[in-house]
Amino acid sequence: MRRNSYSKAEIILEDVNVYCEYILNGKPPILLIHGFVSSIYTFNRLIPLLEKHFSIIALDLPGFGKSEKSTSFVYKHENYAKLVAKCIDYFSLENVCIIGHSMGGQVALHTARIIPEKINKLVLLSSSGYLRSTNRWMVYCSYLPLFNQMVKQRIKRSNVRASLQNVFYNPSLITDEHIREFETPLKDKNFYKSLIRLLRQREGDLRSDQLREIQTPALLIWGQEDKVVPLGVGKRLVGDLPNARLITYEETGHFVTEERSKEIYEEIFNYIIM
Repeated sequence: MRRNSYSKAEIILEDVNVYCEYILNGKPPILLIHGFVSSIYTFNRLIPLLEKHFSIIALDLPGFGKSEKSTSFVYKHENYAKLVAKCIDYFSLENVCIIGHSMGGQVALHTARIIPEKINKLVLLSSSGYLRSTNRWMVYCSYLPLFNQMVKQRIKRSNVRASLQNVFYNPSLITDEHIREFETPLKDKNFYKSLIRLLRQREGDLRSDQLREIQTPALLIWGQEDKVVPLGVGKRLVGDLPNARLITYEETGHFVTEERSKEIYEEIFNYIIM
């Protein structure tokens, strides 16, 4: 992203400091929501294409990126959706298209449920779906005195490049910039506290009967080789959502915004404008 051309701000939403980048140019608004342990950087290659025809608002969800790692925010999809709704009000937006990647797709769906009158369309990129809430055993363990330290050590031992190889189909696309962007938030001492709160508090994804109530048109885009959220989830979602269409790409993994940015841009443009 050519971030110097964007306005950057920390705004207070739901009593949390939320980092966002935006360009408001009078064109149809798009709001971008990243996934788990990610950030605005998810859309780094997509935003410069979208800005030609759309106003853009991208935010780091609480607990991730440059946003506050709050120890009071309740990390549920529903509360993330309420925060997104407040963001839409903050920027006085109407007829918004929400683009959500991975966990951000669930947040987008929740947002469409609570403020359907303000959401024009959804674009779900490798959206999470049908996950259950954290099991009770794990919740109980999270209160043990050393659990926070255990999580911190495990993440520190993990290799960011190896993790990225799991979300790319083509690992040769991984750059030092990718590694730097995904490593930086892990250095925040409060990141682990907010991560554990999310682990304890996360409710299950929307059920089939709840998805069938969402009338907002939805475009689903998936990589056929997605190892994180398999294509089967997309096929199930498109069956449950009343007004949805699924597009897939061969030789593409979970990080579709990096591997298929131009193709996705064209699909989004045609979907919203045409």
